[in-house]
Amino acid sequence: MIKIHQLTFGPFSENTYLLANEEDEAIIVDPGMYYPEENSKMFDYLNAQGLKPVRLILTHAHLDHVFGVNWISNTYGLVPEVHIDDQFIYNSAVATAMNYGLAMEKLVGPTIGLDDGSQFTFGNSVISIFQAPGHSPGSVCFYIKEENALIGGDVIFQGSIGRTDLPGGDFDTLINAIKTKVLVLPDETIIYSGHGPITTVGQERISNPFLT
Repeated sequence: MIKIHQLTFGPFSENTYLLANEEDEAIIVDPGMYYPEENSKMFDYLNAQGLKPVRLILTHAHLDHVFGVNWISNTYGLVPEVHIDDQFIYNSAVATAMNYGLAMEKLVGPTIGLDDGSQFTFGNSVISIFQAPGHSPGSVCFYIKEENALIGGDVIFQGSIGRTDLPGGDFDTLINAIKTKVLVLPDETIIYSGHGPITTVGQERISNPFLT
């Protein structure tokens, strides 16, 4: 069984997720801590929950999803994992931050992986990875079938979809990815998005204005 914890960080109100297994090990997904007090909040939360971070994975490499990568790496000795198609976005984080008037240090080198169609075991659960490009070329989702849960990054939101006007984005590609990768999942699948509240596949199938 995997328990999913959600914390919201940074100037873009990004949702960071902790996936906790039966052994109180935690996978950190998309660390969005930008302000120093948010690093402290993450540290205190992990300690209060008795969780030990063992892996750091990214749904994609946009700025707001990697703000906390260096702190996580320095604090817990974890190397961020990113899909190869988002490596150029990851490597341009400092320049992108400057465009938003934000200060940022060069990110630690990532591990390239998270291949489409692959899966890995975490505790007693299996987490499947599928690529869903369009918001960014290397956007991936993490699907936990036994929990009816999808960590979707910025692919789809409650009543909306990820923006496609950033480098590497494409509207038609994103819509196709959502229809062929997300909407094929059971209606009861809970979507944990990179911003905003949780939703379900069934709700978005019938009410999302971009998909109806």
